[in-house]
Amino acid sequence: MTVPHLTTALTGPLQELEHHVLKATADIEHWLRAQWQEHNAPFYASVDLRNAGFKLAPVDTNLFPGGFNNLNPDFHTLCVQAAMSAIEKACPDAHGLVLIPENHTRNQFYLQNVEKLATILRHAGVEVRIGSLLPEITAATDLELPSGATLRLEPLRRDGNRLKVGDFDPCVVLLNNDLSGGVPAIMQGLEQAVLPPVHAGWATRRKSNHFAAYDDVVRDFSTLVGIDPWLINPYFEKCGKINFRERQGEECLEGYVSEILEDIRRKYAEYGVKDEPFVIVKADAGTYGMGIMTVKDPSEVKGLNRKQRNKMAVVKEGLEVQDVIVQEGVYSFETVGDAVAEPVVYMIDHFVVGGFYRIHTARGKDQNLNAPGMQFSPLAFAEPCSSPNPEDPGCPPNRFYAYGVIARLALVAAAVEIERMDIAAEPALLHAVQ
Repeated sequence: MTVPHLTTALTGPLQELEHHVLKATADIEHWLRAQWQEHNAPFYASVDLRNAGFKLAPVDTNLFPGGFNNLNPDFHTLCVQAAMSAIEKACPDAHGLVLIPENHTRNQFYLQNVEKLATILRHAGVEVRIGSLLPEITAATDLELPSGATLRLEPLRRDGNRLKVGDFDPCVVLLNNDLSGGVPAIMQGLEQAVLPPVHAGWATRRKSNHFAAYDDVVRDFSTLVGIDPWLINPYFEKCGKINFRERQGEECLEGYVSEILEDIRRKYAEYGVKDEPFVIVKADAGTYGMGIMTVKDPSEVKGLNRKQRNKMAVVKEGLEVQDVIVQEGVYSFETVGDAVAEPVVYMIDHFVVGGFYRIHTARGKDQNLNAPGMQFSPLAFAEPCSSPNPEDPGCPPNRFYAYGVIARLALVAAAVEIERMDIAAEPALLHAVQ
């Protein structure tokens, strides 16, 4: 199997949707294999899921995952094997790789992620150097990590159409930097393989495009397994030309909120769901849980006070929010201890390599958990089960198998999304340069 067998924080019986997925395992795996014949998987990705019991859906897909340090160490071998596959596809004769991280030199958690990722890549059989985009990094700089490990950052330099670190000339440039602030000139027009491609960064990428691709993927998948696509797909709409500070675009936003809430009500009535519908309004580009709010009534988006408007107006790198996505809110009825939790699934190439629960003691089941104060609980191997088992509902790996299936659907969507971005990449990049 391409999915590791993990435990889950839930101990209750499997829900009907998960049973349905388990019974279709052979058809699902065959279908996914066919998808990877047609599409190139991103080098890596992570997918945030929400499990409401009656519905299991992705709510975000990150092409620059920054939490490898939160994975269970037992998954290291899986990560290495998947990384070997991804590197061979990018550059069959690869000997060296430059990893470009975010500029978070004071974020110890993120730096531990970089160190863990670099270790995985080195164990996959390539030389790894870490090249920094920070202008103050003019010579090799060692950073001490809480684990006792040392992370060495080195300045990048341009040599013709190649990116180097000193005399080190890599075959592959691997981004762990989402380029929210734009694509630096030093990274324009490289002849080396850059993964993910620079136009997959938030300077040009949009969440609405990803979920449009996910719509297409889910339509085919749902026909295959005979389920209502809504059970694994959140409604969404894009609302452009928003200016929260100037209160521009509020009518557009209010209209989409009203429309999606009504769509959710109809589905809740169809399935006998008694919970109150809600939507999530968030920036169409960006990460780190910035620019996100929960809305249960359309009037709430017109009644924002100054503090709320300022919070929604900017995201990472201080970029102004101009477009938002209005997405169906999916409850999380999972808990770790007394805290609400959501699973995050990690993939390298097209393989699931592990995951963890994002936990937040101060947030509710209808709120964004990607916020200050969050904690992480690694998913662990399960014994004695070694594969999904529809005949044994109590078998712990079953629930994570369903998680892995939905996460891989989002990964297929990301592959389709990148293909569509490739077509429009050149004109888009002209506007993305810092």
